[in-house]
Order: sequence, then C-alpha cells, then structure tokens
Amino acid sequence: MTTDQTPGAAETLATAAASGSAATERFETDKSPYDAVKDTSPERVDLLARSVLDAVHQTIRTHKVTYAEYNALKAWLIQVGKDGEWPLFLDVWVEHVVEEVATEHREGSKGTIEGPYYVPDAPEQGATGTIPMREGEQGTALTWTGTVTSTDGSPLAGAKVELWHADADGFYSQFAPGIPEWNLRGTFTVGDDGAFEIHTVQPAPYQIPTDGSCGKLISAAGWHAWRPAHLHVKVSAPGHELLTAQLYFPGDEHNDDDIASAVKPELMLDPKPAGDGTVAVDYGFVLDPVRA
Repeated sequence: MTTDQTPGAAETLATAAASGSAATERFETDKSPYDAVKDTSPERVDLLARSVLDAVHQTIRTHKVTYAEYNALKAWLIQVGKDGEWPLFLDVWVEHVVEEVATEHREGSKGTIEGPYYVPDAPEQGATGTIPMREGEQGTALTWTGTVTSTDGSPLAGAKVELWHADADGFYSQFAPGIPEWNLRGTFTVGDDGAFEIHTVQPAPYQIPTDGSCGKLISAAGWHAWRPAHLHVKVSAPGHELLTAQLYFPGDEHNDDDIASAVKPELMLDPKPAGDGTVAVDYGFVLDPVRA
C-alpha cells in the first residue's frame, strides 16, 4: 500500500509541542488508566506517594537544593504540562523501569517500552504483507520473517504482530504533519504455523523532540537526545500475555547510550544482505501464557 505524498517534506515542520500534544491526546483517548487501579487501597496509594516524596526530599537534603533551583524546577514542571510533554518525559526516562518490574516473571521473549507513539487498529496486512508506506519511502528495503509460539513451542495461530516505526527523518505518522495516517503502521496476523513475513524499510536513528521542555532538560544536563534505530511491535494471542518490544540493529552508535534506556541484548536483530540491495532478518516471538 502506498500514497503519492513525498517523504521528507512537510513533516519537517513537526515540533515537540505538536508531537507532545498529539501524544497526550492519544493517551487520553486510548487508555483508561484509572479503571485499572480503581480498587487500589488507600494504603498502597499512601505507600507509593510517600516513597516518591521521600526520594524527592532526600535529593533536596543531600544536594542542598536552593530556592532558585526549586523555582526553576517548578517553572519547568508547569511548562512540561503546557507543552503536553508528560507522555514523552515519562516514556523516555521512567517507563523502562516500570516495564522491567512488570515483566520480570516472564519466560518467553523479552520486551521493552512502548513509547508515546503507538496507535491501535493499524490496517490488517495478513500473515505476509507490506506495511503501508509512501512512494519513494526512504530507507533500505527490509524483509522480516519469524514465528509466534507459546513457551511450550507450539505455534500460536491467529497471533497478531502490530508494527510501527519512524520514517527516515525520525517522524511518526499521526504525530507529525504531512505524513499519511497509517504510514509505516500495520497489523500482521499469522497463519496456522505461526509464521509471518513483513516487508518494510529499515528505520534510521533519530533524536527525540528537543524544542520543548524535555529538550530544555537535555540541554541543561548536557545529555544527548538520540534513540537508536528501532522497530516497535506489540505481539498478542488469546490466552497469552501481550508482548511490547522494540527491535534494534547492530552497529548503531546509540545502542549503548539510548536516551530512553530501552535497548536489551535479546532485542538485537541480525540483518543479512539479501543480494538485491535489500536486507533480511529472521526474528520470532515466544509469548507467555496468561497466569491463572
């Protein structure tokens, strides 16, 4: 599936504020965070809230935070909200630890953070298909094969692999202007043998948006804003735990210092030249059955 919109043009007008606002709106539309914790006891809320506040208080005492620094922090926190960048901030600097704790029991494939740019219900492409993209989409053509199985080795017929990734300029459809709605987003449903074959393009490394509040923190702290090239996936099957992951490419200079701390050795691909200028990778998924 292609469109005639040219890559690398209007999407360069994307801003952190626009992306942040879109991420916030999408989160509020797609998530029901309060429903999942509506039965949380006051004791649990008290424990977590006090632990966070105690850590803040200890930081202030240990490092002798001044009123000027405190007021700068207050102003920055207010601006993060105005910029709509809380999803970006939390997903980049906090989510990787939440994911680590939430999935430490799993025996199957490793996962990592979702990030702020997931959109559900991407177009169905079957067990073998090409992700929606524009004519002339930049990037080396990539053929990805694999299977989805359970921890006992049995194929999971009908499992879904949702794939999304940035374009060659580092922008995601639905979060930057000038990009077709479902560009580089697709859902692939495996056959009875659990196998899939996906045709896409290899993404490029990119910087997270730096013209908003998160960028100000990065600049003030002397950090870099780079994420290594990666493919996002969600893999699901009835009776099994949802796997959210990102897959990485060897040799990327930011695999070892990813701003989001999301790279794991188990998520590294092994691309091979296919002889026609394209690249092939074989990488499958093992899903854990839902615990009783």
